[in-house]
Amino acid sequence: MTQDPTHQPYGTPETPRVAVRGEARLEVDPEIARIGITVSARGTDRRAALEDLTRRNNAVLDLVKSYGEPVEKLETGAFSITPELTRHGRGERVRAYHGRVHITAELSDFTTLGELTTRLADLELTQVDGPWWALRPTSPAHGEARRQAVLEAVQRAREYAQALGANLAALVELADLGAENAVPVAMAAPGGMMRAMSFGGTDDAGAPPLDLEPQRQTVYAQVNARFTMTPPQL
Repeated sequence: MTQDPTHQPYGTPETPRVAVRGEARLEVDPEIARIGITVSARGTDRRAALEDLTRRNNAVLDLVKSYGEPVEKLETGAFSITPELTRHGRGERVRAYHGRVHITAELSDFTTLGELTTRLADLELTQVDGPWWALRPTSPAHGEARRQAVLEAVQRAREYAQALGANLAALVELADLGAENAVPVAMAAPGGMMRAMSFGGTDDAGAPPLDLEPQRQTVYAQVNARFTMTPPQL
């Protein structure tokens, strides 16, 4: 029984195949920025420490919410009240209580971001980390990178065929890198995880807004493509 030539991975002399990889790398402006906010409280009385933490947490949430639409997401993460025991002496004597709340905010307006981070850092016992710049999962930059990767694959295959005096005949297969097997592909760290800064609370009032320069994001796309071509002129 003759095997269908389309299922032969290396082609035939009458229908040679060419396999190539197409790659694309774009540098684009970020669309969103995330900051992490940690609110703290400490006191010798558990109830007082919890009340201070609640008050400061509410102040942070009210401030962030006051910016309206530029704040696309606001989430509360871990919350803890931890007793600190005395280092000396017998028994479980509590020296102090430490309270923390972690909050994450996501903004799309970077002018607002600079002002908000400054005002947050001015709050009592409030730490700000970030920003982490990123693209949305639905960003058109991802699609554009994939299109460019496919175009590069076609161009590369055409150049190989022309070097043999042949022409491309048909596309046999197009796949994302790694889609055909479970071998992991080493990729660069996402651009959105770069540039992190930390700001602690301060007693200074009226601090000027931070001028935060958005970090451009790198978008990668890679595809594998197989084509058939006309018999080469060897």
